[in-house]
Amino acid sequence: MKPPELVSATPEEIDELLALAKATFPAKSYQLLEGVLGTFVYVMGALQNAKTSLKRFRQMLFGARTESKSNLFKTPGVARAADEAALAGTPPPTPGERSENPPAPPVTPGHGRNGAQAYSNSPVVEIAPPGFKSGDPCPQCAEGKVYDAPPKVIVKVVGSPPLTATVFKLGQLRCRLCDATFTGVLPEGASAPKYDSSCASMLALLRYGSGMPFYRLEGLQASLNVPLPDATQWEIVSKARPAPQAVFNELIVQAAQAEVLHSDDTPAKILSLMAERTQTEQAGQTPKNKAINTSGIVALLGQEHKVVLFFTGHKHAGNNLADVLAHRAKELQTPIQMSDALASNFVGEFKTLVAKCILHGRRKVVDVMEHFPQECRHVIEVLAQVYANEAHCRDEKLSPEPRLLYHQAQSAPLLHDLHRWINEQFDQRRVEPNSGLGQALRYFLKHWSGLTLFLHQAGAPLDNNIVERSLKRAIRHRNNSLFYKTPNGAQTGDIYMSLIHTCALGQVNPFEYLQALQLHVEEVQATPALWLPWNYREQLKPTG
Repeated sequence: MKPPELVSATPEEIDELLALAKATFPAKSYQLLEGVLGTFVYVMGALQNAKTSLKRFRQMLFGARTESKSNLFKTPGVARAADEAALAGTPPPTPGERSENPPAPPVTPGHGRNGAQAYSNSPVVEIAPPGFKSGDPCPQCAEGKVYDAPPKVIVKVVGSPPLTATVFKLGQLRCRLCDATFTGVLPEGASAPKYDSSCASMLALLRYGSGMPFYRLEGLQASLNVPLPDATQWEIVSKARPAPQAVFNELIVQAAQAEVLHSDDTPAKILSLMAERTQTEQAGQTPKNKAINTSGIVALLGQEHKVVLFFTGHKHAGNNLADVLAHRAKELQTPIQMSDALASNFVGEFKTLVAKCILHGRRKVVDVMEHFPQECRHVIEVLAQVYANEAHCRDEKLSPEPRLLYHQAQSAPLLHDLHRWINEQFDQRRVEPNSGLGQALRYFLKHWSGLTLFLHQAGAPLDNNIVERSLKRAIRHRNNSLFYKTPNGAQTGDIYMSLIHTCALGQVNPFEYLQALQLHVEEVQATPALWLPWNYREQLKPTG
């Protein structure tokens, strides 16, 4: 038996079929037909949603292609124009017609090499030409004179272990009569402790900045004949925590004064908390807290500085954001909170102007694009124009107020038409509300005020990308190290991770910064506000 041809029918077509059948079918047969068609609609909707879930599962396993418009829209030329014409209700162009906006030629990629200026922290060795100087006769033609010219720059990169060791053998002399011993002195700069303060900085950077587990680093160091057990690594990092913790606490205070705060969660594992939860469940009780998350908060301090904070534990992003805002000055205006639409992001007691990520709505549309290509294309094209307007504001470096006026003039009409179009899909029954597309469009309607806050409030962002990119650091750590053992270990990771990523967003060398904190522990603990990533260099300048 051949498989049946798959037929798709709109709700209007099914209603027309039932109306014709009602006049001719007996009542019992009509009820059966109505049930069969109702089952068909339900199953097709469920299959569409199931396919969407399977698609997400495949992306989790094998990775997903980017959601950029160029990857989503694979129908070039006339085929794409035909889809747009179908949405607009106009006849599609003929194959002989030329597009008014031909695609731009691809940009030729560069060589991809880093210039010498990229090695800003590397020592520079100046070498003069041998045997003569500027103003001397030319040794080749003997008639002209040589003068200074731009130097020829050569970059030499040398490999080395993450941590190296030096063995000092201090000679000793002993008096045979009085038994006095005289020992050689360590050279200047060589500290008495076995592990230099720079070890803590490098270990923190490798573990919490690059996600390299201590046990893996132990194996690497052993193979390079510089053994460093994982327990010793943890001891070094944890003992060096006081100065970074003082700065972390100050960063919380600084973040609380921000005009815009982004927040989001990602799952985490803390073995001791998981064991407590299991014991509570085995005792027949319901755990007070089940979820364990790493919350990421990115605070924008004007257009100058960004603060990144990580918190790992039972609390969700909304609770952690409330803890941060508890340090906010009362005279400041209500801050803008950007996050996705999860209820756990809005459980705090502090009032915020809620902005919701418009890309989360776009992602829901992308997930069902395979089944509703024309409708999804329309939504994505509108949002692409909105982001083109945002790119213009960014390129022109517009301040919040001019940016707001520009979006109100350019983006507001686009989104108003999109809102009207979405309502028409439901009012005219073009979309089944419980289908994949219906759920995606209802997400826009339900959260419209938060998704379009940037049209009403100066400085409101469009999306939550900045904190999602920051959380990738925690996700990388989770993928490599799998878990924290205790809340204390998680807090240590949060402190170092926060400082390292704050340095990264501020284009500050994190190793040099952590090293400065280790060398000035007492000063940092006394005045942490003077040792933030963007002002600590002022404290290193010689006085007088």
